[in-house]
Amino acid sequence: MRCSSQAFSPPAYENKYVPLLIQDAGTYFPSVKRNPGRYLQPCSDSVKAWLRRMKNAGKVVLLITSSHSDYCRLVCEHILGKDFEELFDVIITNALKPGFFSLVPHQRPFRTLVNDVEDSEGLPSLDKPGWYSQGNWPHLHELLKTMTGKQDPKVVYFGDSMRSDMFPASSYGKWETVMIVEEMEGEGVPSGSGSGSRSGGAQARSNSTEAPTEPREKKGKYEDQGMKTPSAASGQWGSYFVDVPRNADGEEEEGLKLSWCTHSIHTYSTMAIPSVETIADLPLDYKFPRFSPDKPSTTGYYPRPPDSLLKWAQSDPSV
Repeated sequence: MRCSSQAFSPPAYENKYVPLLIQDAGTYFPSVKRNPGRYLQPCSDSVKAWLRRMKNAGKVVLLITSSHSDYCRLVCEHILGKDFEELFDVIITNALKPGFFSLVPHQRPFRTLVNDVEDSEGLPSLDKPGWYSQGNWPHLHELLKTMTGKQDPKVVYFGDSMRSDMFPASSYGKWETVMIVEEMEGEGVPSGSGSGSRSGGAQARSNSTEAPTEPREKKGKYEDQGMKTPSAASGQWGSYFVDVPRNADGEEEEGLKLSWCTHSIHTYSTMAIPSVETIADLPLDYKFPRFSPDKPSTTGYYPRPPDSLLKWAQSDPSV
C-alpha cells in the first residue's frame, strides 16, 4: 500500500546487512528516525480496518517489501501503529523484488532474523507463518497451500511498481495484481474511501439485495494541506496515461496514443486504483471491473478511468 512516499525509499542491499537505523549511519536513516512524520503519512483508519476485516474473514494477509526489517518496522509503526504485526500473517522484508518472483529457491532462500540481522543459513523451506527475510515465490506458495488448505491458493497482490511488483507477480507467480497508480488522482479520480459499514460490512452486504454503494468522492489527501498533489499531470511531459504525437517541429498532431505505462498496466495488472483507501470500505466480495482484451481499454480502472483516457476513448471510435 502506498501510505508512505516512494520518493524516500532506501536502496536494497545484499547480504551482510547491518541495520542502518541502529548504526544511525548516513543522512537519510537518521533523519527519518528522528522525525518520521516529516517523510511518512499515516494510513487512514479505514485501511487498518480493511486489513483486520480480511484477517477476521480467514484471509491470509501478507506484507512483502524490499526494505530491510528495521526500516520496515519504523515505517509501519508510524503509518499503521505499534501493533502493525497483528495485521499480517506473514511479513517478508529484504525481498529484493523482482528476484523474489523470478529466482529459484536455492538462489534466494528465506532467512530468519535475530535483532534485524539475517541468519547466514538459508531455510530449506517455509513451514509456518512469521517474519522472514529475502525468500522466493515457490516456497511462499507452498506455505500458502498449507495455511489455506488449497492446492491452488488465489493471491491478490497490491503494488505500485511495474518492474518490482506487477510484471513479476503476474508473470511468475500468476497472481492477480492490483496496481496502485497515484497519477489517477491527478486526473480527476477520487482516492477517498467508500461509504458503508467498516465493521462486518462484507457479511452484511452479502446478504443484502441492494447494490453495493460506490465510494463517495472525497478531498484528495494533499488538498486539505494546501498542497499540490505530487501526481498532478506534468506541464512538460503531459499525461502519464496518453501520449500526444508531435511532428519534427515539436508541434502537436491530431490523435492521442496510449503510453507505454498504460499498455503495461493493461497487460500485467488485473485492475488499477489510485489508493487502497479507494476500496477499503467496500465489501470483501465486491465485484470489480477487470482489464481484458475483450473489453474497452478504459475498463479496469476503479472507481473510474483517468480524464485523459476518457478523452482518448472519445477520440478513437474503435475503442
